[in-house]
Amino acid sequence: MLADALGRPLRLIITAGQVGDVTQAPALLEGQAGDAVLADKAYDSNALRAIIAGMGAEAVIPSNRTRKILIPHDDAAYKQRNRIERCFNRFKHFRRFATRYDRRTVHFSGFVHLAAAMIWLR
Repeated sequence: MLADALGRPLRLIITAGQVGDVTQAPALLEGQAGDAVLADKAYDSNALRAIIAGMGAEAVIPSNRTRKILIPHDDAAYKQRNRIERCFNRFKHFRRFATRYDRRTVHFSGFVHLAAAMIWLR
């Protein structure tokens, strides 16, 4: 999920449960602009950092502990990453989202868009 600085959802790509989130990050960032991209350790990859640098933004991503040379990040800016977590928590208020009642992706995606519109208007 991609959220703006206020924690409002902008883009969402639904994947299978076993697929890593970093695989969808380039598609989420496509056509976006900003000063920084905040993400957690799961998104620490050289390829994603190159895409973010190509956007002209700063990658505020803590280094994964398996990295040989740790890449520093802005701790003050990283504290703002809680906004995406709050966005997910707003989605979880919808029981249908939290329990994934809809088994078909098209139905689940439709509900997510409806819930996102309701969250955006708050």
